[in-house]
Amino acid sequence: MSVDTIQKIGIIGAGQMGLGIAQVSALSGYEVHIMDSVASQAEAAIGTIEQKMIRRVERGKITQAELDSALPLISASTNMAAFSDADIVIEAAIENEEIKKSILRQLCPVLKPSAIIASNTSSISITRLAAQTDRPDQFVGMHFMNPVPAMELVEMIRGIATSPETFKTVSDLAKRMGKSPVSAEDFPAFIVNRILMPMINEAVYTLYEGVGSVSATDNAMKMGLHHPMGPLELADFIGLDTFLAVVNVLHEGLADSKYRPCPLLVKYVEAGWLGRKTGKGFYDYTGDGDPIPTR
Repeated sequence: MSVDTIQKIGIIGAGQMGLGIAQVSALSGYEVHIMDSVASQAEAAIGTIEQKMIRRVERGKITQAELDSALPLISASTNMAAFSDADIVIEAAIENEEIKKSILRQLCPVLKPSAIIASNTSSISITRLAAQTDRPDQFVGMHFMNPVPAMELVEMIRGIATSPETFKTVSDLAKRMGKSPVSAEDFPAFIVNRILMPMINEAVYTLYEGVGSVSATDNAMKMGLHHPMGPLELADFIGLDTFLAVVNVLHEGLADSKYRPCPLLVKYVEAGWLGRKTGKGFYDYTGDGDPIPTR
């Protein structure tokens, strides 16, 4: 299969990443079907994408004509059978290896033989995920950055069995979506998160050890290094559960104590303080004004 034969893209997961991938896919002219096992998520998907695209029109990022052309290309359901005519399915479920493996085992029987599977995993072995499918040569890592519509990079990861044809086709697809693919080897967390997550984890240790408060730590990085967001603010944006999952993959996969997740991070996740999506993490987002540090 070449990129010119791709017409329909399936996306598993109607969370922030899945909806972002759906948005850029439709704006690139592809028919898109989003599947989520949670009915409320699937039902809200198209409306959420429309609101996000309206904001991008207002900011001059896309035109009203582009929105009007893209929106009718998107559909959503809770039914995986809707992927029977998909040319590629991009898995964008929660960053949990067992859940992803279960999804892949359910997906393969409904796909046509030529269909490619890509995973948006940010840290998990592409080789292990591919082994759960009936087509490891047609399986590849396609890791988009968050927020998908605004970020240029897509990390492309080969599993041990990924064919050169599959890798080229999906890399070309990323380019058709206006992204810049960068090749990464199949090591835990790949390139971006291999570097980013230990930095954020160290910021949590800085807070845990009393070196600096939430505000001091974030402001130091924003003013001292010109980072657009402080590391603790960024952790809340990512989701502390997702952040912890990636750090655990690094710690377990590389067996190096330098990747040990900070106990304070573990405590926040255990408390259900997962960041922006739950209203509280390193900041409290439940008030009407600016977020308030929780420590």
